[in-house]
Amino acid sequence: MPQFSFEGLEPQVHPGAFVAPTATLVGDVVVEEGASVWYGAVLRADYSPVIVRRGANVQDGAVLHGPPGLHTEVGPGSTVAHNCVVHGAVLGEECLVANGAVVLDGARVGDRALVAAGSLVSANFVVPPNMLAAGAPAQIKRPVVGSPAELWVQTNPAAYAELAQRHRDGMRWLRD
Repeated sequence: MPQFSFEGLEPQVHPGAFVAPTATLVGDVVVEEGASVWYGAVLRADYSPVIVRRGANVQDGAVLHGPPGLHTEVGPGSTVAHNCVVHGAVLGEECLVANGAVVLDGARVGDRALVAAGSLVSANFVVPPNMLAAGAPAQIKRPVVGSPAELWVQTNPAAYAELAQRHRDGMRWLRD
């Protein structure tokens, strides 16, 4: 996997994490135990740290970055789905940012909350725990519990942990 030091700061990847060989990590990036960073994801920590907590997954094509003074953090067991941007925001535990969503500077997504696909979470907006936010700009729609979104929030962390193990064990380069 491409990993780059930047001004003396190097990515730190726990041996029990899965980072796909085409993911790119630059600078002050931390990937904790059991976390996964998937194909084509870019985690660039040149202005501020990017932290992927234990058991979280950052899926294909996602970009994580932040401005000076605002770290970017993906909470334990959380999901940043395909082609998302998380920029200087903090995601709580086991929340889900669905495909193509954007979460901007200073925003916070609470524990077990869900940001719907294609949504834009504005700077400094707060998605409370266990709530569904959708739209551009995102607005709070309803509780996750009792909605179809609940299944995704509950099952995604374990599904991606298992899938990461399968990729670690079963993926092989065919040729350069």
